[in-house]
Amino acid sequence: MAVTESAPAVPPAARTQSRPTDQGGGYEGILRRQSQRESAARTYARSLPIVPVRARGLTIEGADGRRYLDCLSGAGTLALGHNHPVVLEAIRKVLDSGAPLHVLDLATPVKDAFTSELFATLPGTLADDARIQFCGPAGTDAVEAALKLVRTATGRSGLLAFTGAYHGMTAGALDASGGAADVRVTRLPYPQQYRCPFGVGGERGAELAARWTENLLDDPKSGVTTPAGMIVEAVQGEGGVIPAPDDWMRRMRRITADRSIPLVVDEVQTGVGRTGAFWAVEHSGVVPDVMVLSKAIGGSLPLAVIVYRKELDVWEPGAHAGTFRGNQLAMAAGTATLAYVRENKLAERAGTLGARILGRLQGLASDHPCVGDVRGRGLMIGVELVDPDAAGPDDSVPPPAPTLALAVQQECLARGLIVELGGRHSAVVRLLPPLTLTDEQATAVLDRFADALATAERAHAPHPPASRRATAPRNASGPSH
Repeated sequence: MAVTESAPAVPPAARTQSRPTDQGGGYEGILRRQSQRESAARTYARSLPIVPVRARGLTIEGADGRRYLDCLSGAGTLALGHNHPVVLEAIRKVLDSGAPLHVLDLATPVKDAFTSELFATLPGTLADDARIQFCGPAGTDAVEAALKLVRTATGRSGLLAFTGAYHGMTAGALDASGGAADVRVTRLPYPQQYRCPFGVGGERGAELAARWTENLLDDPKSGVTTPAGMIVEAVQGEGGVIPAPDDWMRRMRRITADRSIPLVVDEVQTGVGRTGAFWAVEHSGVVPDVMVLSKAIGGSLPLAVIVYRKELDVWEPGAHAGTFRGNQLAMAAGTATLAYVRENKLAERAGTLGARILGRLQGLASDHPCVGDVRGRGLMIGVELVDPDAAGPDDSVPPPAPTLALAVQQECLARGLIVELGGRHSAVVRLLPPLTLTDEQATAVLDRFADALATAERAHAPHPPASRRATAPRNASGPSH
């Protein structure tokens, strides 16, 4: 659906009339019943109070009759956007064929086609030496499988993970994520340009992070024994859209290989062309021992797998199982999606268009002091919002502004644009549009975001104090690699 069909911006408070969609007062009734019936753990529904009824490509139509440009894309799941024709056709073909929809882990033509297409996209030598484990349908179960695999293969139990990481919501995945309450995993510094843990940023900051990792593993008094594996994201998504420097990724590969530590790369959100390469590890040329894959590989339907070197395949039968690991519709949709992205070079397109979008957003930073940093890779983009007036003379960068970020998100929604928040303090506005985004649509997204940012910034601007503290310099540059 063309972006020119989108409805004009309407403030949320003004949306009092809606199409009656049921006997309970239209879409307001649906939202009311959701809040009454669903758990307090619901997330997206709180900040995005819409009721989608139709969708195509970038566009969602709500039960209120409004159209929205969706730059959340199912948290990165919808590589081709909503209801892409090749995905729908693949699903219909399976349904019309009479093929079984539930097969546990039995072999089927649909699974064989999916595995063949997936292996054709894998990095370098991994495809020639790989095994695949179909997991429960969520990425977090694939993370659990990866951690279980390396522990079984090495006979060791410890893990290395990184500050700011996010690997899912099950117990083991949470242990390896940045928000773990009980530290049962050794946490390593993840390099970042804007808020460098060592206060230097750039190549020097990444070098210090790597040296810290090496020292921790080689120091006999560090308290860290040789672990079962290291798990890392090539771009931290929920952590604030922070791309890992390519040299640092290669250093992590050398560190782990030299010490016989399996390297696990979580590509749940970065895979299938999102970052400008089919898999994010390809930017650095790294070939991991285990890749964790989900989201876009199912073509919008639930699917999760791990792919790993055959030397690690020492599991007993049933060591990792799951009733819904044989999702035939998801495999068919995934095969169509993988092939479409590969054949139409959508990864390369994401890299080119993403660079253009980053440039436009960096231009906004020069006019808006609240934009602390613009970063990302491909069509995985983040804008960190800050409070420059709260920065002290000793602050290297201003503090994050989560309240402003939430206001920007709400103003975007009022203009028919769906964005998500992330980062350590939920102060990063995240853009994850489908890889099928057109130039025209990209312009519409950026125009709406710029207008929302300006409105939110004006509403949150403090009254100038009599004596304002010095404002630290801002960094509006992209990733350092």
